[in-house]
Amino acid sequence: MLYCEASRSLPQYPPKHTPMDRKVDIAIIGAGTAGLNAMAQARKADRSFVLIDGGELGTTCARVGCMPSKVLIQVAEDYHRRKLFGRHGIEGAAGLRVDLEAVMEHVRHVRDIFVDRVLASSTDNLEEELIQGYARFVDPHTLEIDDGTRVHAGAIVIATGSTPVVPEAWAESFGERILTSDTLFEQERLPASIGVIGMGVVGLELGQALHRLGIETYGIDQEDTLAHVTDPVVLDTAVEVIGREFPLWLGHPAELSEAGDRLRIRAGDHEATVEAVLCAMGRRPNLDRLGLEAIGAALDERGIPRYDPRTMRLEGFDHLYIAGDVTGHRPILHEAGDEGKIAGYNAAHDRPVAFRRKPAFAITFCDPNIVHVGLHWAELEGRDDVAVGQMPIGPVGRALIMAQNKGMIRLYAERRGGRLLGASLCAPRGEHLGHALAWALRQELTVFDLLKMPFYHPVMEEALQAALYNLVQNVEGRHGPLMELDPLD
Repeated sequence: MLYCEASRSLPQYPPKHTPMDRKVDIAIIGAGTAGLNAMAQARKADRSFVLIDGGELGTTCARVGCMPSKVLIQVAEDYHRRKLFGRHGIEGAAGLRVDLEAVMEHVRHVRDIFVDRVLASSTDNLEEELIQGYARFVDPHTLEIDDGTRVHAGAIVIATGSTPVVPEAWAESFGERILTSDTLFEQERLPASIGVIGMGVVGLELGQALHRLGIETYGIDQEDTLAHVTDPVVLDTAVEVIGREFPLWLGHPAELSEAGDRLRIRAGDHEATVEAVLCAMGRRPNLDRLGLEAIGAALDERGIPRYDPRTMRLEGFDHLYIAGDVTGHRPILHEAGDEGKIAGYNAAHDRPVAFRRKPAFAITFCDPNIVHVGLHWAELEGRDDVAVGQMPIGPVGRALIMAQNKGMIRLYAERRGGRLLGASLCAPRGEHLGHALAWALRQELTVFDLLKMPFYHPVMEEALQAALYNLVQNVEGRHGPLMELDPLD
């Protein structure tokens, strides 16, 4: 796994192993979320194992992903809220200022707390089980570490994670002016202006946060979408609401060139000069060092080993497994954790078993939140057996109270019977609405089941209730009073 240099004092580990042969039941390549969960399963089964990692420990989520980004977003939201103070009768908002160096110091401080917790509960407790180095396949049962050590394993789990994508020409030409999520949080001084290229989850979250902290920000994506939204109604809402805050240049690839000590960005008819660029064009699986050619694994069109997502076992092998962001499937922490558990469990047992995967669930922590649950609109569009319900956030009482009454909820269900299929929403506190919908999907509930649930007043969940009432009008079947009947004695 590849990591950026962290500002904190790292624990001291023993020097690299003297080259030797090791024989274990399970070898796990990568000490991120998936690898650590696989390790837990090996321990539970009382199997001998080694955990191999050549980069900085502490997981992508804690070091450069979920956690530091949410700290930055929280600070940005708190500061942005000052714009409502005058309307609410709170005086003094004009005197508030943000110290960006102090903000970044705070981000790193909280980040380090999370990293230290991960280390304390995982690799800090390992001795000979931890091998620090990069592994390469010699054959399907043998790995060679870059110090010459060879590991012979009964089963192997590949959990090497991913790395931000940066066009090679940009990296070579513009150097440190090209930032990624791996390097942004190490900046003691943030640029006064920035172009964020890629309006997926990472780019949208960080772009909005940087704008709210007073940085001149431009959001650019060659696709006509934000955060991978495919529902046109939700997308139009998100572009309108978020586009009022900072410029969104969608539908055109970005071109970079020198402009003195700054960078010129062109995208379609748009142009701006900025101090730096945040490259948020996705992440690529870390497979380059593995020497997959030595095992003859079947690869898909992206160069990723083919595998069964229910067992995480590589196609054509009974002892090789893959898990986490390296699969390129659902690069999200809870998915990496589940995949690590599945791969680790099967690697530790003689006969692999298939596990039922959870519904797809993704949250973008922009404001309003953008959430996807279950099937995307792109997977349902054109089907005549699908019913749709929706609710704009504008009239929702709780949203109006919070001065966040902008957004849209869209629900998808089977037209016959009303079983929930998926949802797309751009809504305040969407992270909580999304959980309710994901749990309902997991239980295979219908719109009728959900409308029998209690809804308090005034809460954001009432927006979900209204969307369900709209959905039920498009579902075939007996509606009734949508409450449980309790027969009289």
